[in-house]
Formats: sequence, C-alpha cells, structure tokens
Amino acid sequence: MKALFGLLLAVLLGMTGGEALAQIHDLNSAINKAGRQRMLSQRMAKVYFQIGQQVDVERSKKILDASVAAFDRQLVELKNFAPTPEIKENYLKLEKSWLAYKDLLIGAVPSQDNGRKVLEISDQVLGLAHQGTVMLEKQSTSSAGRLVNVAGRQRMLSQRMAKFYQAIAWGVGNDHSAGELDKARKEFVAAHQELSAASANTPQIKESLELVKQQWFFFENALNQKAGPDKRPQTAVATTSERILEEMETVVGLYEKLK
Repeated sequence: MKALFGLLLAVLLGMTGGEALAQIHDLNSAINKAGRQRMLSQRMAKVYFQIGQQVDVERSKKILDASVAAFDRQLVELKNFAPTPEIKENYLKLEKSWLAYKDLLIGAVPSQDNGRKVLEISDQVLGLAHQGTVMLEKQSTSSAGRLVNVAGRQRMLSQRMAKFYQAIAWGVGNDHSAGELDKARKEFVAAHQELSAASANTPQIKESLELVKQQWFFFENALNQKAGPDKRPQTAVATTSERILEEMETVVGLYEKLK
C-alpha cells in the first residue's frame, strides 16, 4: 500500500495539482508549469544522488521516472504556448540542455563520476527554466503572476536544498555546495515570509502556508543532521523534502487560481 501511495504521489507531483493532464490554459498556468520545470531540474538530481547512495531506492527511482516524463511533457506544452519569439527561443535552448541532462540521468547506473556532471548540468537546466519563468511572469498584468512565481520557486528551493545535502553526503558536492545549501535555506525562509504577508491570500492559502511552515520545521531538522553511513539522515532528508514539496504544490495551485 505504501509503495502504491508513493508511486501515485510521485506521478501527481510531476503534474499540475488537481489538473494532472490539463494543457496550459492561461498565463498563470504557464508560470506554474514553467516554475515546476525549475523544481524538477533539482528534484531529478536529488533522487539520482539518493539512488547512487542506496537511499529510499524504490521510491527514488519512481520519482525520477515520473519527473523525467513530466519535464518532457511540460517542455512541449511551454514551447507551444510561448507568447513571444524570445520565450520560444529560451525553451529551444532549454530543450538542448535537457537532452544532455536526461542522457546522464537515465543513460546508465548512477556513478559518482556522472553524479558530478549531474550536479553541474542540473544548475544549467535550472538557469534556463528560471529564465523562462521570469519571462512569462513579465507577460502578466496581475499580482497573481508574481505570487505563482515566488511560490513556485519555493518548490525548487526545497529540492535544491535536498540536492546539495545528498551531493555532499555522496561525496560528489563541489566547493560551492555547502554555501549554496545555506543560501537556499535563507531564500526559502525569506520568501515564505513574503508569501505569508501577501494581501491576496485567502483563508485557504493562509492555512496551506501554515502547513508548509510546519513541514519546514521537520525538513530543517533533517538538513541539520550530519549524513552518516547508516543513511538515516539521508533518508530523513529524502522523505521530508517530498512532504514539503507536496504542501508547496498545493499553495502554488491556489495562487494560480487567483486573478
């Protein structure tokens, strides 16, 4: 039963909350999906490192497969939706980086040599995915576009923190990994404060943000544990990073519905 739930969660998190198979129908939806590409770039690296360490292996493999499929599908949707030639060009560049990244992720059994390459290219893919999200946000004429972007970026930061934690634990982190992890933590806290203060928040959004705050407590505790050979700290980061991601997906979906 747990395995089935894990698979369903992995698939659903690779799709739009509540609208799993929906195409992009408006700008807020586009910003959400563009932002989810940022998150997936980091999530795939995270689970690659987990598989390499033999941490939460079965669920990590399912998440990787679902995330690769979601990235592929959303990239097609975003290319088709692109409202300007510049945005279309950005997604064509992202497609090239993505093909190289995907080959590393699924082309062979995870190794530390490839893990170092995954760490590097995951940031390249993130950069282009972020650029696309910002470009789409600039097309928006409402405050909702920014809220979707900021909340969507929280999804990415949750996975980015876990990515660097697992990279360091596996010995594939670089000189910047610890600093980037700390930077992502500070950015997550600051953005949560910004979202909590947003005047557009509905009672449901406020409640969902409070649930994120509760999950952050558990996730931060896991990040504070030093990785060890028994893999329990790594497993704690794996599971808590998924829980906070699930809560943030709900928040982004609620912001997407604002006009």
